[in-house]
Amino acid sequence: MNATIVNVSTQILDIPTIRPHKMSVATMHNQCLVLVRIKTSDGIEGIGEATTIGGLNYGGESPESIKTNIDRYFAPLITGQSATRLASLRQRINKTIKDNRFAKCAIETALYDAHAKRLGVPLHALFGGAIHDEISVAWTLASGDTQKDIAEAQQMLESRRHCIFKLKVGMRAPKDDLQHIRAIKKAVGDDVSIRIDVNQGWSETEALRQLRPLADAGVDLIEQPIHEKNLAGLQRLTAQGIVPIMADESLKGTEDGFALASAHCANVFAIKIEQAGGLQNARDLIGIAQAADIALYGGTMLEGSIATIAAAHLFSTISKLEWGTEMFGPLLLKDEILATPLDYSDFTLKIPTGPGLGVELDEEKVSFYTRP
Repeated sequence: MNATIVNVSTQILDIPTIRPHKMSVATMHNQCLVLVRIKTSDGIEGIGEATTIGGLNYGGESPESIKTNIDRYFAPLITGQSATRLASLRQRINKTIKDNRFAKCAIETALYDAHAKRLGVPLHALFGGAIHDEISVAWTLASGDTQKDIAEAQQMLESRRHCIFKLKVGMRAPKDDLQHIRAIKKAVGDDVSIRIDVNQGWSETEALRQLRPLADAGVDLIEQPIHEKNLAGLQRLTAQGIVPIMADESLKGTEDGFALASAHCANVFAIKIEQAGGLQNARDLIGIAQAADIALYGGTMLEGSIATIAAAHLFSTISKLEWGTEMFGPLLLKDEILATPLDYSDFTLKIPTGPGLGVELDEEKVSFYTRP
């Protein structure tokens, strides 16, 4: 238990998506994963992942900046330090390095993975142990074509992979988005949940005008309809009580969580481990939501399998995720970098039972997709 960190390494992987993924902020044709490996003096390797959406289209970190900052700043800071005193490592990093939430998450995930392997327990044991062996998973329909989205949804239902769908809107005129939503809802039926994600694509006035039509169209939840900084607007939309409002881009850390909760700016928090700055910060955000009686949703940055299963381990320890999760990122990729793919079946993602993250890399695939 006196192991120290001996090496921190990074590599960028470029993996194509199965189709274009269209959002109001970007259209993705491939996903760039930053793979982080931390080796310790007792021969253990922990792995983590940092993944952004569309390079710098979504936020202030890109795969390239994440890799550079980890190599230049994080690695020298933690090399030689104890690999078992995770709280002390988090304090050391946060005291020296500002922001860089995605990079911090990847480092923390690798440290947790290594320590759980050292103890011979699944990662979720470090957060009190799993309550659930599986978590529900929504699928995002974002081809930009109504008929393609309908066909995709029906295929997911028939294969029993997903029965909850989130639609990416905000790129078109609101009336066109409404037509798109109504057609999909009619095709999948009343028993299927439809949510929408605007990714800040509307003004407050547009969002206010759409609340009632969206409710009438059968939309169950609206994610981040307006700009992340417009907390007063989010508060006003939430107060309407027409369709539940979920905070996403507005929710970047515990300070944001407290501000949103204290002013009741959302009915639901989208918890993303990368956006929160790591697993522990995400758990702290969950605590804020629970104390404020705000419902929970397990969000994604369209991560690959490593960050996805890290988040799933954390979410498995939460008694109630009222709105489920959307941990579908690996399924959007054309190929898998794990030796054994994650188990998506019967509308859920199964939580691995092995030590650490419970997954193993396919090193040939990792090498193939690594950017030169």
